[in-house]
Amino acid sequence: MVQRIFDKYVTAVEQLETVVYEGTVSKAVGLLIESKGPLAGVGEMCRVILPEKGKEVPAEVVGFKNGITLLFPYDNDSGIKSGLRVVATGKPLSAKVGDALLGRVINTLGKPIDDKGPVYYDQEYPIFNTPPHVLKRRRITEVLATGIKSIDGCLTIGKGQRLGIFSGSGVGKSTLLGMIAKHTAADVNVIALIGERGREVRDFIEGDLGEEGMERSVVVVATSDQAPISRIRGAYLAMAVAEYFRDQGKDVLFMMDSITRFARAPREIGLAAFALQTRGLVVGAE
Repeated sequence: MVQRIFDKYVTAVEQLETVVYEGTVSKAVGLLIESKGPLAGVGEMCRVILPEKGKEVPAEVVGFKNGITLLFPYDNDSGIKSGLRVVATGKPLSAKVGDALLGRVINTLGKPIDDKGPVYYDQEYPIFNTPPHVLKRRRITEVLATGIKSIDGCLTIGKGQRLGIFSGSGVGKSTLLGMIAKHTAADVNVIALIGERGREVRDFIEGDLGEEGMERSVVVVATSDQAPISRIRGAYLAMAVAEYFRDQGKDVLFMMDSITRFARAPREIGLAAFALQTRGLVVGAE
């Protein structure tokens, strides 16, 4: 316990910003913020300071246009206005990870939203990682039991395999995911609920997943009413959490609901930034 407290202060010192770059909000159109400065690269996190509300709005640099920095806030209803300070953090969004995440529900920024108190993290993981070399990937030779007889008997899943569940709305996709999470042979479940309605999140956690499934699960939530950048980064953060547990030598089952809503989010950003889209990255905004 003492070591954990000591590590917390060491991490705080390591994250101390010695040189701070700042800019000023010059314009806001819809969800897009235009700023004069700060010195920051695409993908870097910034903080928009709202002195009247006494809070900071996290925003991500998505591009540049005629010397202006384009940012997307992680908060839809943020009260952005001209003249506000924009402070660069000097680093992209990262995932704070640790075994304490098991049984918890977190948001896109890795903060708990389940009213169970703070989470003590062990370390930080980048949300953008280099995939394993094609010749160093493990072959799919072992069966992953899901606990669903129809899947295990007729559509057997292997460890390392990707699987998609496609159907119309209201036919039981979330129920099936909850059943798999409760009965799978995997050590850890990482579940990304991307673009779901607010009421559906609670229904899934309490009804479909239940206490049994939640004990060995981490749920990352980015609902449909949140900014598109939150939905995108929520998926990446969930994957980083899964990679952390994988690196601990555990079998991890990663599930996302839904891929469709995740794919729509980059298009919303592209339309706002007047740019084309490729694999979730804004291009053409120079």
